[in-house]
Amino acid sequence: MFKHTLAFAAVAALALSAGSALAQSRDQIRIVGSSTVFPFATAVAENFGKTGGFKTPVVESTGSGGGLKLFCAGVGLESPDITNASRRIKASEFKKCGENGITITEVKVGFDGIVMANSKAAPQFDLSLKQVFQALAAEVPVNGKLVKNPYRKWSDIDPALPDVKIEVMGPPPTSGTRDAFVEIAMEKGAKSFDMLTQLRKQDKKAFKAVAHTIREDGAFVEAGENDNLIVQKLEANPDSLGIFGFSFLDQNMDQLRGSIINGVTPTFEAISDGGYPVSRSLYFYVKQEHVGVVPGIQEYIAEFTGEAAWGPEGYLADRGLIPLSDDERERFATEARGLKALAM
Repeated sequence: MFKHTLAFAAVAALALSAGSALAQSRDQIRIVGSSTVFPFATAVAENFGKTGGFKTPVVESTGSGGGLKLFCAGVGLESPDITNASRRIKASEFKKCGENGITITEVKVGFDGIVMANSKAAPQFDLSLKQVFQALAAEVPVNGKLVKNPYRKWSDIDPALPDVKIEVMGPPPTSGTRDAFVEIAMEKGAKSFDMLTQLRKQDKKAFKAVAHTIREDGAFVEAGENDNLIVQKLEANPDSLGIFGFSFLDQNMDQLRGSIINGVTPTFEAISDGGYPVSRSLYFYVKQEHVGVVPGIQEYIAEFTGEAAWGPEGYLADRGLIPLSDDERERFATEARGLKALAM
């Protein structure tokens, strides 16, 4: 820890000598990353600022990929202390952090479902993952052949579905929600086709290219990292669907309804017990080299991993976070507060 502090201090001194305004204002924790984890981190930051004796941390929504890019860029006052992620850090990102002298502590904070929701002004969608794949993939099997997606309306896929244009708003490629959606929903949907199951057995790379490539002909609309903007657009266009984390649906239940997926409605209980088919783990990552230099990082970790925040009756559950099991919370709290270094 002493070595890390010296390294950080050297970088900080250089920044100060250059007259960096940012360097002189780093008595606040800087947090970046996932738009899904953003409301949870913001709630913790606000509570921490009121009760912890430290300034309220600055929390930015940059997307999981964007946050990890900033986080892994290096050690120093110009870089963030913590990054949120709605997927686990990739091996390539972990390697980049290591190359730049960063030691990481990983904190798994809970679970979230990825929902497809629409305005309450329109009927609820009832979809299978196969139909989700058919609606959004760039190429789909038709009559035993892989072709450019021909479906323009939901009813083109199945006459029982609404006779409206397919228009789904979702996150960009930098988003952890996008990563998780293609890995969970799109892959599972692709496996519903025998020809794609066979392709996966023969060539996993080719299968992933089909399963993970979302169409770009207007049926899927990238709506940026601001999930609140998607919510607003769904109100304006009742025929459209949006893809985002369950917590945003939970906070907008008066305006939106979640689609039934594989016969399961997205609810807190269905995600918690594993019944809902599109769910994922949420994380944040701590830069150990900043601990003890930027004030309050360990105290922030303690706040986030306290039962009053992430427990079953905590204030984050009220905002839609699906808690970890008792055993997992105890383990991750111990590892996080002890700054256990991540190894991959």
